[in-house]
Amino acid sequence: MNKLSACSSMACGISLQPKMVLASLRVRKQGNGRCTNVPRNVNLEKLQNNYLFPEISKRELQHLEKYPNAKVISLGIGDTTEPIPEQISLSMANYAHALSTADGYRGYGAEQGNQALRKAIAETFYKDVAIKDTEVFVSDGSQCDISRLQLLLGSKVTIAVQDPSFPGYIDSSVIIGQAGDFQDKTGKYQNIEYMQLGPQNNFFPDLTVTPRTDIIFFCSPNNPTGHAATRKQLQQLVEFARDNGSIIIFDSAYAAYISDDSPKSIFEIPGAKEVAIEISSFSKFAGFTGVRLGWTVVPEELLFSGGFPVIQDFNRIVCTCFNGASNIAQAGGLACLSPEGFQVCLMIAMNRNGQISSVEMAAVDSDLSQTFEEETIVGERTLFWHAICAVIDYYKENAKILVDTFASLGLEVYGGVNAPYVWVHFPGSKSWNIFAEILEKTHIITVPGSGFGPGGAEYIRISAFGKRKHIIEASWRLEKLFSKGKPLFNCLK
Repeated sequence: MNKLSACSSMACGISLQPKMVLASLRVRKQGNGRCTNVPRNVNLEKLQNNYLFPEISKRELQHLEKYPNAKVISLGIGDTTEPIPEQISLSMANYAHALSTADGYRGYGAEQGNQALRKAIAETFYKDVAIKDTEVFVSDGSQCDISRLQLLLGSKVTIAVQDPSFPGYIDSSVIIGQAGDFQDKTGKYQNIEYMQLGPQNNFFPDLTVTPRTDIIFFCSPNNPTGHAATRKQLQQLVEFARDNGSIIIFDSAYAAYISDDSPKSIFEIPGAKEVAIEISSFSKFAGFTGVRLGWTVVPEELLFSGGFPVIQDFNRIVCTCFNGASNIAQAGGLACLSPEGFQVCLMIAMNRNGQISSVEMAAVDSDLSQTFEEETIVGERTLFWHAICAVIDYYKENAKILVDTFASLGLEVYGGVNAPYVWVHFPGSKSWNIFAEILEKTHIITVPGSGFGPGGAEYIRISAFGKRKHIIEASWRLEKLFSKGKPLFNCLK
């Protein structure tokens, strides 16, 4: 497990930007097999490093080899840690068991997804914006859908990304051939427009100076900064796309963590159906990171420049490249959803955030009790959402502990309110150095901000996914480290 292949050892130092010519020579020299006459994909040669999160895992293994008895706390990769609610797991287990019976066996499903689940997604998340179930495509996760969308769009389109942003947008653009050459001086790809985000612009790009691109990747709440775009900000984004004839790829994977009035879907903004596609996932609100289930919404109103419906081409991509999400996973997804249950989740969050009174919440609970008596299935799904909401609230409390810890150390801290990520600023420091120092002296895994783009060079991302005792222990280690009177970083002097 600890052995590294020639490929994975090409770019051991992610903070460095090795020349790809040298990397290619190194692979050629280290290869054990016989060379074919097939050239390497030139786009893959343009990738500068290993993909961010496997690189973090590799460095964790290296740290454990150095300190085999260390109790490492991982607050890096955003992997959920709390168990899936039992009722949802039982739904998947029952479906799996039924496959052993003649009546319960099912083979291939529709590539677009189980019709009942597509309908449940449309009614739960998009009822107020009139998204049809036929516009919902169930998948094995939003990251896979990013690559399918890249196949849909092709290599000739121009793209813009938030900076910082989820690295999958950029890396998939490089692989498909959209990105152009890497520029060592700027740390950016030549043909990608990087839309700078930071506290100076309230983590929203200045669209008045942003050039037109065909495609705009936009994540809200943002990974890694944790910022949820306001309604006014998203209205500006949709207007910008409409004026320029662009398509927004809107990633709402963390929408369930929003507890204020920030939009949870781009389709809450008038006119968005003509300029946007939305991707989302069960991973971070239902704990499905290993189960793998997500969806993409492609509105019928969205057209290419020649008038051809985008949804028809995406359907062709799905039918060609995908056999559909696991039927077992879809059974779990269906168990999660009901319009009543999701609304309860939002009400619980608002109640905890002080936006509605206890009296109003009691009225909601009373209505739920009546609903449960009148319709058992809906009532059961409502209980599932109560369980899911409890897990979301658990992670958000973890985030609050981390925010308070870093703030008490005198650092500028962002996020952690509408997302499970905390974005911490270390002015004048390099993020990979911060990562290395914290790991070396506290045995805590974080994520260097530069892994999300040049805009994250002085930041680290901390994940709130973890057991409470580990979050508290990590906070104690950090406080102990910085209270020694010998600050690690210039910003703490």
